[in-house]
Amino acid sequence: MNFIQIGDVNISTDHYINGKRVASEKTFTDISPVDGSVLGQVSAGGQKEADMAVQAAHDAFPAWAALGAEGRAEYLDRLAEVIERRVPDLALVETTDNGSLHEASLLRVMKRGAHNIHWFSEYAKTLKGEEWDTTHRNAHNKVRYEPSGVAVLITPWNAPFMLSTWKVGPALASGCTVVLKPPEWAPLTCSLLADFVDEAGLPAGVFNVVQGIGEEAGAALTTNPKVARISFTGSPETGRIISKSAAENLTPVSLELGGKSPLIVFDDADLELAMDNMVEQYDNAGQVCLAGTRILVQESIADELMEKMKARAAELKQGSPLDHDTKVGPLIHPEHLAQVDNFVKQAIEDGAELVYGGKVNDSLAGGLYYEPTLFTKVAEDSDLWQKEVFGPVLIFETFTDEADAIQKANNTDYGLAGIVFTQNEERAERVSSQLNAGLVWVNCFYVRDLAQPFGGVKNSGVGREGGIWSFDFFTDLKNVTHRYGTFK
Repeated sequence: MNFIQIGDVNISTDHYINGKRVASEKTFTDISPVDGSVLGQVSAGGQKEADMAVQAAHDAFPAWAALGAEGRAEYLDRLAEVIERRVPDLALVETTDNGSLHEASLLRVMKRGAHNIHWFSEYAKTLKGEEWDTTHRNAHNKVRYEPSGVAVLITPWNAPFMLSTWKVGPALASGCTVVLKPPEWAPLTCSLLADFVDEAGLPAGVFNVVQGIGEEAGAALTTNPKVARISFTGSPETGRIISKSAAENLTPVSLELGGKSPLIVFDDADLELAMDNMVEQYDNAGQVCLAGTRILVQESIADELMEKMKARAAELKQGSPLDHDTKVGPLIHPEHLAQVDNFVKQAIEDGAELVYGGKVNDSLAGGLYYEPTLFTKVAEDSDLWQKEVFGPVLIFETFTDEADAIQKANNTDYGLAGIVFTQNEERAERVSSQLNAGLVWVNCFYVRDLAQPFGGVKNSGVGREGGIWSFDFFTDLKNVTHRYGTFK
């Protein structure tokens, strides 16, 4: 087997298919954004590996589905325990592989992976199905949640382990078997997940990992007629491609496709609370789909908040994500950095006013550290206003009243989240109801409960994840009707 070593952790760079590691002749290079160093070569799958993995999952499905929620929970709870035990290793590997802050990974994000598996495992036990009588026909109805089959799960690079378990948890708990396609820019913690599955003793074929480039491995998986469900998190462009592929086989898809969310601050808000959350939008170097990247501030408080924003941004330490004092780490990859920089250059060319930042921080090794950046006077029809940058680039604009705030907030093709700061409960209700978004936070940000529906409207995606909505997706609903008095 082929490995990459990070600290004391050995990570296989081969696929995981039917309970075994499988190498490919073709490979791709994995680069650490921390310093730009090459971590190693990773097996790149294609049609052959995709077909093998789907077939393995297809063969394992009947027995896994037959275990029922209680039987599957025994395996999944062991998996959660393994993840919990390996949190330090996961945090080190993920930070090295994708540049996320090590402190956050160690204290919160990796633990969330274990929680995802355990929570959905427990939730599956509660799915007893609706029951009711059709009295005028002398009959009784019961809804059953039947596992759908093989689920292909495609995850992004900004939080690969946590977002993988966010999909793997409900898929496996519902009775599906899984083929996981990790992000090629950060595949290593997904490979570790396969080791954990093996250690927890899940039957061969229930969980598989196929690594590779999206156009090759991803395309081969999403066109396979034996696949029953496809769940994808990423860009709208890739989401459209996957939707077209899935349509050939009428395969249901769930798509979470990013955002360009507004963060609205009214003049009656707790301004210190609002400021804390405004600066938090630089978290993970802006590589967060939920980030409120368009900050909309009521005119009467705009000057005050602008000065505070500049002062707070200047205090953010940028540097190695392995340093727990760092607040802004690197971007994931040279290609992504070029995309972010192009947005900034285009915004300047379009006439936007650069308040601070706007360039690579050349003082740091690796060349992937982009300064926290803020623009104002951004045209609403510009790329910077309309498109997801996915980097540490924010917009600061003003509004006059509620109607103006809502118009500006909704003037984008995205609709994932909205963030509102006001101490007026009636205003909070009015504005929340009018925002085009799947999630709205009031006087807070990024408060997540696994029972909540997660997803967006417009270009932010199709479907919802979380709670019952995950199980609605990974199962086929069956209604059974029987007539009274016909059983002996």
